[in-house]
Amino acid sequence: MTVRPLRSDAERTVRTILEAAERVLSRNPSASMEAIAAAAGVARTTVHRRFATREALVTTMKTWASRQLASAVDDARFDTAPPLVALYQATANALQVKVSWGFSMNSAPADGSESDEIMAGVVASCDRLFARLQQAGVLRDDVDLVWVRRVYYALLHEVAQGGDAEKTDIDTLATRVVDTLLHGAGTPTAQL
Repeated sequence: MTVRPLRSDAERTVRTILEAAERVLSRNPSASMEAIAAAAGVARTTVHRRFATREALVTTMKTWASRQLASAVDDARFDTAPPLVALYQATANALQVKVSWGFSMNSAPADGSESDEIMAGVVASCDRLFARLQQAGVLRDDVDLVWVRRVYYALLHEVAQGGDAEKTDIDTLATRVVDTLLHGAGTPTAQL
């Protein structure tokens, strides 16, 4: 089955609904479709015409946010920019998406969903970047790159969920994440 692309006015309406749903559900995860419609400035029937169920709306939100994150990662030019520049840019871009689309990014996708496929591509891109960072000598040769990626994701998640995310500019937050990832919180002389 082929899916026809939406007309530009329909696409704008869907985006307006998704953005309103993100705002409303971030404040109240049990908000009604009617509350989302009111926040979007559209009739409840318009929301239901586009999204038959609340689950369909949340799934679409998750996919939309995943696409935004994938685009943000692509914009960091992992394969061509100097590795440290790409890491910083990816961090800033990812934080922007994660802060703006926090509810959606933290929604659990259905197994085998489109957002799962998109996020698998993001993981593969990150793995390539961390390999480049290791080859450039930024990361130690003996470090487990999967572990580094998992720590990086945890840092991104914590920063995006923390109260500072709304009050602190993205560049400052990105700098903190990269600095913590690369230098940790210990002193240079600390040993195990």
